[in-house]
Parts: sequence; structure tokens; C-alpha cells
Amino acid sequence: FMVRAAHYLAAELGIRQFLDIGTGLPTSPNLHEVVQKVAPESRVVYVDNDPIVLVHARALLTSTPQGRTAYIDADLRDTEAILSAPQLRGTLDFDRPIALCLLAILHFLTDEAEVHRIVDRLVRPLARGSVLAIATLTADSEPEEIPRGVAAQRANGIPVVTRNSAQVEALFTGVDLIDPGVVLVHRWRADPSTRALDDMHVHMYGGLGIKR
Repeated sequence: FMVRAAHYLAAELGIRQFLDIGTGLPTSPNLHEVVQKVAPESRVVYVDNDPIVLVHARALLTSTPQGRTAYIDADLRDTEAILSAPQLRGTLDFDRPIALCLLAILHFLTDEAEVHRIVDRLVRPLARGSVLAIATLTADSEPEEIPRGVAAQRANGIPVVTRNSAQVEALFTGVDLIDPGVVLVHRWRADPSTRALDDMHVHMYGGLGIKR
């Protein structure tokens, strides 16, 4: 989903700036590799608060000569620290559209009011034409198995919450959902590698919305 969404943002919408919060351990391709393949001048700021990710952050800082990447060690819940970070303001131009990516991170925040506050605070300073990208856990596709997994995670001290499609759509308040809206991630602008997947094996909703 990240690869397809990032490619769409760069190739179809012409987005050249990306703020990826909750980036996780570096994998290949990283978001900047996807977008800089389309537009080498693209700029990406990664944010995470996991010390293991910090150790491997250099893998996130490779960039084309024309573009730029940066890393912020911060907690998603501390929106002011993220928005005021010199790495952010020194890399991205807030007068131009930015893609805010919150992929596989919001299901670790169980307070719905807090999640809406965080999303609203991060979207508010973005220019018109910016895009909000979200992917988050759901039990809709497997209502028996996923709750058992969530319970096991909680029993081990990991707070996790699932959201139904209406709850995920509500996170896009203030932006216009891009077709096909909020769907299971393998269905979002599916390609041959995802079309064969069965819904019951995909446990995450994803969507993109544009700020008008």
C-alpha cells in the first residue's frame, strides 16, 4: 500500500514533499526511494521514536543528489515537537503541498479523541493540495481472529485498537477522500500483485484525502 500510494502521490498528484510519521524499521523500498524514482527532487522527513529505528536511521537518509531526506526522533503524540523540529522546517516548505503519511501507526493509539486531535493538528498547517494518507488496523475482514490477536498484544502491554470503515473515514474529516475512498489496503488502486489476495487475509484499511 505504501508503495502504491507513494507512487500515486508523486506520479499522479505531483507531490514532492512527504512527512512520514511512524516510519518503522527501514525496508526496501523506503518511501523516499519510491518517490525519488518518480521525481528525484522529492524531499522526505521520517519521524519515529523507536530507539532501534534511530540506530538504523542512516538507511532512511540516503537520497538522490537532487532531493533530500531527514529524520526526527519524536513521538507522534507530541505534535508540537514534530512541527517545530528544525529538521522538518529545514527540509519541507509548508507553503507547498505535503503528503502526511500515517501508515500502520494510529492503531497503537486507543483514545479516539486523541487520535482526532493529533490528525487535526498535523493537517491544519499544511497547504491546500496537501494529502493525508492513513492505513490502520481493522477487524472487519476477520472479526474472530483479529480480536484474539489484539487481546494477546494488550496482554503483553502493547495497546492496540481496531477501527471499522466508518471510524477510519471519520479520520479524514476536513479533507476530500480520493477514489476509491477507504478500503482494505490491497484494494486501494490494486495492481496484479494484490488483486489475488482474499479480503480475509488483509486486516488494514487505507485511504488518501486531499486538503482543499
